[in-house]
Amino acid sequence: MRRGGSLAIDAGQSGIKVRHADAAGASEWAGPGIRTDLPLLPQLARVMAQAVDAGYAFDAVGLGVSGLTSDESDAGYLLAAAVQYGVRAVHLAHDSITAYLGALGDDRGAVVASGTGVVTLAVGRTDVARVDGWGYLIGDAGSGYWLGRAALDAVMRAHDGRGDPTALTAVVREEFPDLERAYIELQVDPARVGRIAAYARHVADAAAAGDAVAGAIVSAAGRELAASVIAGLRRVGEADAAAPRVRGVGGVFGGAALARAFTASVLEQVPGADIRLGEAHPLDGAAALGSVAPSSALATHISSAGG
Repeated sequence: MRRGGSLAIDAGQSGIKVRHADAAGASEWAGPGIRTDLPLLPQLARVMAQAVDAGYAFDAVGLGVSGLTSDESDAGYLLAAAVQYGVRAVHLAHDSITAYLGALGDDRGAVVASGTGVVTLAVGRTDVARVDGWGYLIGDAGSGYWLGRAALDAVMRAHDGRGDPTALTAVVREEFPDLERAYIELQVDPARVGRIAAYARHVADAAAAGDAVAGAIVSAAGRELAASVIAGLRRVGEADAAAPRVRGVGGVFGGAALARAFTASVLEQVPGADIRLGEAHPLDGAAALGSVAPSSALATHISSAGG
């Protein structure tokens, strides 16, 4: 077993990424995503235990977690679970914090992280604002799930005669030859969120190929993501800054049409914004949790135990 080192964990709904680092170098691996409808802390404790079982030792752990609520922001629970492995410090935060740190470090600005779900974090001199990240039932506008849900809606509208024909119908029929049974199968599938979000890639592909329905969906998603960024910048007093930093990270920004819609919508309201897409390293952000300065606006949003 390797001695010493640190463990960084980026726990999302679509998958969990883990990095172990020590004097000998770094190793990374991935596993199944967390279930936000189940208690999160026991799931995270298992991730640490699995790393130990794989032969890694570490005395510090940083975790960025999707769906983390204030009730479960308890680094002490995780430290108690991992102290038997030699862990001396645990730093735990919502994945919006680690996505932010991985994209902008401790600088001011706004980061929107959109994968299966989406959350935006804006940081000013003294304030932090979280926008959306409210889950697939009541939020996550512009996320992969949102795109996939919109695709399925468009296909069923076309099927009924309520909407325009779309190339997305053929894509959905590959999985659901009988479209009228799709909703029944999805309702009972515990993996339905990821399954629906998987259609986001097909929406981007169809939009790039000129499908008007898909194009409208990705444009709307870009505007939704921009609206979250603008709201965040305004709440922390950065919207009127000379060149507020804006970063869009996560899989949905891989689609060119969505990226264009997002960029145009942000610049329409904040003309001087410094916008960059696809630049984020959430594992770097998780690893950096323990080094955030006490004076940082982010510090109160990190749960730490040990030292």
